[in-house]
Amino acid sequence: MKLHRRLKKILNPISLPVLFFMAAIFIGALLLHAPFSGGKGQVSFLDALFTSTSAVCVTGLAVVDTGTAYTRTGHIVIMLLIQGGGLGIMSFSTLALYLWKKKVSLTDRIAVGQSILNNASFHLGSFLVQVIAVTLLIELAGALLLFISDPQGFPPFSALFHAVSAFCNAGFSLSPDNLMRWKGSWPINLTIMFLIVLGGLGFSVIIESASFFPDLLRRRKRRHLHDAWHVNIVLKTSLFLIAAGALYIYLSEFVFFKPYLPVNEAVLTSLFQSVTCRTAGFNTLNIAAMTDASLLFMILLMFIGGAPGSCAGGIKVTTFRVLHAFITAQLKGRHQIVIGKYAVDRESVNSSLTLLFFSVAIVFFSVIALNFTDGGGVSHGQTQGRFLEILFEAVSAFGTVGLSADLTPKLSSGGKIIIIFLMFIGRLGPLVLLSSVQSFGTKLLFSRPEEKISIG
Repeated sequence: MKLHRRLKKILNPISLPVLFFMAAIFIGALLLHAPFSGGKGQVSFLDALFTSTSAVCVTGLAVVDTGTAYTRTGHIVIMLLIQGGGLGIMSFSTLALYLWKKKVSLTDRIAVGQSILNNASFHLGSFLVQVIAVTLLIELAGALLLFISDPQGFPPFSALFHAVSAFCNAGFSLSPDNLMRWKGSWPINLTIMFLIVLGGLGFSVIIESASFFPDLLRRRKRRHLHDAWHVNIVLKTSLFLIAAGALYIYLSEFVFFKPYLPVNEAVLTSLFQSVTCRTAGFNTLNIAAMTDASLLFMILLMFIGGAPGSCAGGIKVTTFRVLHAFITAQLKGRHQIVIGKYAVDRESVNSSLTLLFFSVAIVFFSVIALNFTDGGGVSHGQTQGRFLEILFEAVSAFGTVGLSADLTPKLSSGGKIIIIFLMFIGRLGPLVLLSSVQSFGTKLLFSRPEEKISIG
């Protein structure tokens, strides 16, 4: 009886994503460590575990060169891990959003069984088929565009690999310099950016946005205004962050400091780096050679990430928008936090503040740990910018971005374990992990008397 209760707690609905990703990562590590996956010499198990975690969590950080360290079989394994991780993320997240719209509590939000099956309008099989069909259609279209744009640089398998990696916001590349050789190619850049943006918006927003067009053509008003409100927030905030990031990077790289690219390439690379900071991990510029001003702003963009229900990580654009509205309301002395036509409910505001606190705390303590394992053990004057590299690496891992200032290949064994932990936590999200841990506890049936405390 006790064993049954323990298993029931471990296999509770909120823990399913945690168990799903852990199992996928472990299986992927075993496959990548196998002789048939290794290229130039067999990859160590820790490096295989790192690569598997990075692929399943669609991050893109790599301790070895993906193109040469693994065979074609290894590349297929990595692509399948990316695809499985991306589909798993979008499926779990979209189901969570669906249940959220149906006013299901946080504890039961991922409980697909009873909560969804009681709804006659929802068919789980059709839903999963729709997710897979839309994902594959977008990826195949992207692969075809890459192949047409550069058949030699992107042969069929390479085109498909990069399309899957881009849409799932993974950032894995088979080229040793990532996409730097195509920094001036508008067709390649636009295709990759298109895939990244769609993957960062998420299945729910893509479907909702697509359903707007027939109504617009017929001049009908949307029935579900709240859905339109959510999509509107995601699209507007995402567009603002992309535009702001591109302008800032262009100014910090090519205006205030010595420009090193023609204007057309400077504009394109600035836009691309802004888009890829949405947790994609591709780069057309040498990240380690960028200015500190650019890297600091990119850290902010990576920390925010993409939309909920997408392949992107970070605290999400909706959280950022709610926090912005919260600060605005506090400055104006208003009680309600208003975004557009609606006020945000108190639970969402509390969740946003909690998410921000835990995210900052996780990154902060991880940076401390990385300074112990990879800080060099020398004085601040001797590190020569190592702290910024470590901070950039930690936020990139937590936001499942995959960009690196050349620190990943140099990580110690302890540093690799810390980054693996960050990628895993960042992919699931601190709130999901916290809810999973809380599900093992017991609720108190009493409350204590409250008292005011002096603040500020």
